[in-house]
Amino acid sequence: MRLTDILKDIEFEIKGDINVEIRGICYNSKKCDKNFIFIAIKGFKEDGADFINDAIKRGANVIVIDRDVEITGNITVIKVKNCRKVMAKISSNYYGNPTSRLFLIGVTGTNGKTSVTYMIKSILESQNNKVGLIGTIQNMIGNKVFPSEHTTPESLDLQKFFRVMVDEGVKYVVMEVSSHSLALNRVDECDFDIAVFTNLTEDHLDFHRTMKNYADVKKKLFQMAKTACIINIDDDYASLMIESSNAKVLTYGIKDCAYIMAKDIKNNLKGTRFKVQIQDTAEEISLKMPGLFNVYNALAAISVAYFLKIPLNTIKMVLSKIQVKGRFEVIDLDVPYYIIIDYAHTPDGIENLMKTLDEYETGRKILLFGCGGDRDVNKRPIMGEIAGKHADLCILTSDNPRTEEPMEIIKKIEKGIKKTSCPYIIIENRKEAIRYALSVARENDVVILAGKGHETYQVLNDKTIHFDEREIIRQILDEDENK
Repeated sequence: MRLTDILKDIEFEIKGDINVEIRGICYNSKKCDKNFIFIAIKGFKEDGADFINDAIKRGANVIVIDRDVEITGNITVIKVKNCRKVMAKISSNYYGNPTSRLFLIGVTGTNGKTSVTYMIKSILESQNNKVGLIGTIQNMIGNKVFPSEHTTPESLDLQKFFRVMVDEGVKYVVMEVSSHSLALNRVDECDFDIAVFTNLTEDHLDFHRTMKNYADVKKKLFQMAKTACIINIDDDYASLMIESSNAKVLTYGIKDCAYIMAKDIKNNLKGTRFKVQIQDTAEEISLKMPGLFNVYNALAAISVAYFLKIPLNTIKMVLSKIQVKGRFEVIDLDVPYYIIIDYAHTPDGIENLMKTLDEYETGRKILLFGCGGDRDVNKRPIMGEIAGKHADLCILTSDNPRTEEPMEIIKKIEKGIKKTSCPYIIIENRKEAIRYALSVARENDVVILAGKGHETYQVLNDKTIHFDEREIIRQILDEDENK
């Protein structure tokens, strides 16, 4: 493909030949090859401009920059205002604007994105549609699974994946849209048909700084959607998302008057039942997943499916079978207590999780959790205080400490828990913390492993180790049985 075609509808200054032939695009110099465009985007830790010479050595013949950089040799240099914005446009042009040939559903919010996308995907597949999924746990085309590095990939990887979906006959794509992806232009040039808003609570303030900034970034998705905006009317930020919408708005909720509502909610640790009311129509819905937050997740999925004219009977049947990995996942083992694995890693996520458990008659609630390193430090004492208010015993441990000292993270959580009367113990090693939690659990207690959810790894400084809590639980119980 010629460079002149790839640069269509982009403002730029050029030094060199605009008619060169291009064989590929990269933003990681290690992935460059002969006749590639290298886009020098700035990352959190490294600056692409520092790797221009490496990209050229590997064969890049075009360099895209957004600041003055000295580049010598027979290289075409494209200077633009914003490399990230331009990368999205270049990628879309190179891969033939693939989202114009897909029905794209974007789901955003602090909590619930993964569950909602899985529910929507399952409902759409029940109608014999080939569906793609992009999200936190994994990326999928039908039943084919691809690894997921970010909640939302970089724009180049995203557009390339969309192209594969088009070539494989995908009709619908359901996608988690993170606040980072909106702020960093990763989803620019995505033709969203439907945007879904779940909720907005404190998270990622290490990146966004304030809740206002966080909300302003989220509302971008609703400005982008062409066909419909599905909004949780019960959330404090609902009105902002509605005001930002440029398409038809459909609301859902439990407390406030919404177009689609849940009533007569009954739930226990085995699951939830409720009546969904859509104007004069009502249908009983059963979920294998307990908790009020899962009622909200189901309502979001129901709203999308209803808008797409999928019969309520079909929606009901599909929802009755779904279990999302690491989302209030009850581990079914022959023990006299309950074990729950959940991805809750924000103050609101922990509070929702524990409030859900408050609704049930159980023994003690033993909560094991930590906080991720190199992430929002302000939420650590808040999570500690919330945990202490709801749990009967807290076990403070490591999550993904990344480059931080695990004990420094734990000390910040400890400040919050000390404001409560909850007993707690610190066990830095997460596996040993799990072993302790299981050893002190008694009949009808609930052991909650919060924070990692679907993850099967742990990030310790510069290495990533295999760490699947399901496997670890079984291993510990097997060891105890064989003693």
